[in-house]
Amino acid sequence: MNARSTLERLSELANTYFVGLVLLASAAALVQPDLFTWIAPYISPLLGLIMLGMGLTLQPVDFRRLAEHPRDVAIGALAQWLIMPTAAYALTVVLSLPPELAVGVILVGAAPGGTASNVMAYLGKGDVALSVAITTVTTLAAPLVMPAWVVALAGEQLQVGFMDLFVNILQIVFIPVVLGFALRLVLDRNAPEVAEVGLDVFPLVSVLSIVAIVAAVVGLNVDTILGAGAAAIGAVVLHNAIGLGTGYGTGRLAGMSEDRVRTTTFEVGLQNSGLAAALALSFFSPAAALPPALFSVWHNITGPLLASYFSRTASEPSGGTPADD
Repeated sequence: MNARSTLERLSELANTYFVGLVLLASAAALVQPDLFTWIAPYISPLLGLIMLGMGLTLQPVDFRRLAEHPRDVAIGALAQWLIMPTAAYALTVVLSLPPELAVGVILVGAAPGGTASNVMAYLGKGDVALSVAITTVTTLAAPLVMPAWVVALAGEQLQVGFMDLFVNILQIVFIPVVLGFALRLVLDRNAPEVAEVGLDVFPLVSVLSIVAIVAAVVGLNVDTILGAGAAAIGAVVLHNAIGLGTGYGTGRLAGMSEDRVRTTTFEVGLQNSGLAAALALSFFSPAAALPPALFSVWHNITGPLLASYFSRTASEPSGGTPADD
């Protein structure tokens, strides 16, 4: 077995056992937090690395898909931008969450789509091209949309302004994605084999980075988890359920085809919780990063379960290939 085959196999194993790795690392962090808390200063660079990997998966054809599906892309993006932030705010009020946990839930709600939605769309026989297009739009718009929602919904609790959030998201999301896209163009033209190796490596890098981020946040929040953890878990479970349910309903009401309904379900319900965790640690507190960390675990349980159900009940498959998680 050559090095590339080994990398492919390791990436496959990491994706297959991703949830188990997250749960194992989280449990270890509860018992021995010092093993993981040192990772905290590196969460933003790790997320930037994940976003660079996402950029590597993008090609010009993905942007042409925006022109091919303008209506459904717009519906999916708007549904996510409107439903998840407002649902997050409503949950913080109904559950009377402490301010730090409330900020964390709002950060998750305001976050763009995560690449996990692309994988779930593929596994659940959704329209993968549409999924990639919606994720791309919400990610590239994140420097504007996310700070606007956070300031609007949690303004009285903030010690940070719109521009601070804008610049930070620009640095750890937008710029790495654009750099990854540009690097892919250069490699495809001059060293296509290197590009393929990069695509083999980055799924593994992304999984390990997300596991490290979640474990670090759990390690920083042992006392909070043991105290107010139940409220945070309840908010995360309800938030994810609202996103998946209303995403499905939005697709149905819009008259989308079945595969696009499934795609919209995942795009609305699965968030880039890693970004929310990074911002929480950068601008707020470890406690604010707890809901995003819990969301990372939970949506990687509900996503595969729902994808499996959709796959079994799908009337016909749709084309496409999965994006990297």
